[in-house]
Amino acid sequence: MQVFHAICSKAIVVEDMERLEKSIVITLCNLEKIFPPSFFTIMIHLVVHLASEAKVAGPVHYRWMYPIERYLLTLKKYVQTRSHPEGSIAEKYLADESMTFCSRFLYNVETKSNRTERYIDSYYCASTHTSLTKLEHGQVHRYIIFNLNIVKIFRNLHIDDLKQRLV
Repeated sequence: MQVFHAICSKAIVVEDMERLEKSIVITLCNLEKIFPPSFFTIMIHLVVHLASEAKVAGPVHYRWMYPIERYLLTLKKYVQTRSHPEGSIAEKYLADESMTFCSRFLYNVETKSNRTERYIDSYYCASTHTSLTKLEHGQVHRYIIFNLNIVKIFRNLHIDDLKQRLV
């Protein structure tokens, strides 16, 4: 797992790639002790070359095809008329973009772009959005002004400014 994190990072360190080249070979040898020979296809062997490829070509995220392939799958799902696939894709894409644009103006309606997460992964610490009433908003505002130390400096400056205006 550490190999893929290093290869997919935004900055490539040559010394790390050289260390990974050596360690991946040892890792594959250890895997050969556990798994049967049929497990080791050409795809498993390609892992050996990933670190040297990253040294030559740079970070993987500049040449990674996964997001493009994923988006092409989305576009393929848009096809409804097989005799005119381009027209179907264009029509559905325009409809999706229009609905996304319109849904941004619907505040009290749950849409694809503003619905809460169904699965909250603790690793990413996804936040939930709630709307406050006017009373709750005022209470939160007063709590921040009167209880946070970082605001105390600005509060004192404001009080000094008010005193100077009264004089």
